Amino acid sequence: MLRRRFLLGLLVLINLVLILRLGFSEQGVFGYLDLDKKVLELEQKIEKADSRTLELSREIRRLKSDRTYQEKIIRSRMNYVKENELLYIFPDKVKLQKQGATADAKQN
Repeated sequence: MLRRRFLLGLLVLINLVLILRLGFSEQGVFGYLDLDKKVLELEQKIEKADSRTLELSREIRRLKSDRTYQEKIIRSRMNYVKENELLYIFPDKVKLQKQGATADAKQN
């Protein structure tokens, strides 16, 4: 009888330890949920990278084949002009606002 109670108590204790381990260890339920969240985040990053790769490959293809697109990119990014053209470069509004704020701070 005493042996049976001892064995029953030992089994209950083992079950409690296993339940706690199942819930709160890295391999448990909460660990699984955390890993599942990380997997979803990584899948989203992969999707973004794939779409960016697709965009870049399309742009490369256009740059290789489309002369008009080449000219547009060169003119906009590198400020190239044709003969007898004038190029006006206007400062960014953000830079002007920051400079204005700096000037106001110096006056105060």
